[in-house]
Amino acid sequence: MPPLKKIKKSKRDSKKLKKRRSVSVAPTDCKASDSDWWDSFWLKNSPTIESPLPFDEAEGFKYFFRVSKKTFDYICSLVREDLISRPPSGLINIEGRLLSVEKQVAIALRRLASGESQVSVGASFGVGQSTVSQVTWRFIEALEERAKHHLNWPDPIRMEEIKSKFKASFGLPNCCGAIDATHIVMTLPAVETSDDWCDQEKNYSMFLQGIVDSEMRFLDIVTGWPGGMPISRLLKFSGFYKLCDSGHRLNGNAITNSDGAEIREYIVGGVNYPLLPWLITPYERGDVLNEVSDFNRTHEAARSLAANALSQLKGSWRILNKVMWRPDKQKLPSIILVCCLLHNIIIDNGDYLRPDVALSGHHDSGYSEQCCKQVDPLGRITRENLVKNLQLSNQNALPS
Repeated sequence: MPPLKKIKKSKRDSKKLKKRRSVSVAPTDCKASDSDWWDSFWLKNSPTIESPLPFDEAEGFKYFFRVSKKTFDYICSLVREDLISRPPSGLINIEGRLLSVEKQVAIALRRLASGESQVSVGASFGVGQSTVSQVTWRFIEALEERAKHHLNWPDPIRMEEIKSKFKASFGLPNCCGAIDATHIVMTLPAVETSDDWCDQEKNYSMFLQGIVDSEMRFLDIVTGWPGGMPISRLLKFSGFYKLCDSGHRLNGNAITNSDGAEIREYIVGGVNYPLLPWLITPYERGDVLNEVSDFNRTHEAARSLAANALSQLKGSWRILNKVMWRPDKQKLPSIILVCCLLHNIIIDNGDYLRPDVALSGHHDSGYSEQCCKQVDPLGRITRENLVKNLQLSNQNALPS
């Protein structure tokens, strides 16, 4: 009996060795394996007279993947090492060739950009549903790690540039950004449903809160929290709030108006946020004084940068705008983060989006703003000083 056991074990070892050998001889240069992926994809998905697709290939590439070929190559350079060193098992297309890094990135971008089912995305590339699932998740893991430098809080030099642009565009001195939040709607298995995840519109959703600069680049995001909580509570749970509250963020030099009033660094947000020393919200609509109305219009113009950024984000990466079908709530924050990273990469690379990409309506269509009544006295003083500053600027701008 002992010898028989030995022989069986040896066969198993032999099979494992053969399996390891078969994996080790797979080509490490994936680019050479399936380099004509775009030609095949474009041929299969080429535009017709009836379709809305652009006939120009460069515009067609941007239509399908949201980025130019140059930005696409940059994204590939970020994740190439990870996708080659840890190739998912079974990534073979219907022609029996190993998928190139470029094709893997294209599959992932198409899945995120279109929000179409894995089956539909796979059919357009000639791969199966499981391949789309594996490729997309490996891409998300890799980009989340390799593109961190595209989403961080600005250093003092960069922050001065941002404040200068807010001042030039909106007349708001010392403004460091705009904040807003949106719901990522999803369905959940019955065993995972709870009142926490059920929001005011009776949807199950997860929050994404973003702070953007003057170019609609995300400077800070928080996600992973249930969409059923008030936005003011979401803010307080964020690391950004804790840093500001402890004086470690938005702590740059205050400026002094011509009348001697000080204005510290701050961001602008909507009525669903509390009025804080570093977060300035508009006056309630009941206030009809001219100077207040002027301030509210100016404030809204600056605040709309955050709303527009979220509309552009959910329009570009439609997976965030469609109802997520039973997502893993532990993985969903990574998907959201990677979409924000892609949004920033497009801006950082000087790329542009097709004009039909952004959502035509509000990024949180169907949701109404809930007014937050919390008012910090120091926040009220800062807002009053901003109103006075706007008045002085308008008076100085009048012809003498």
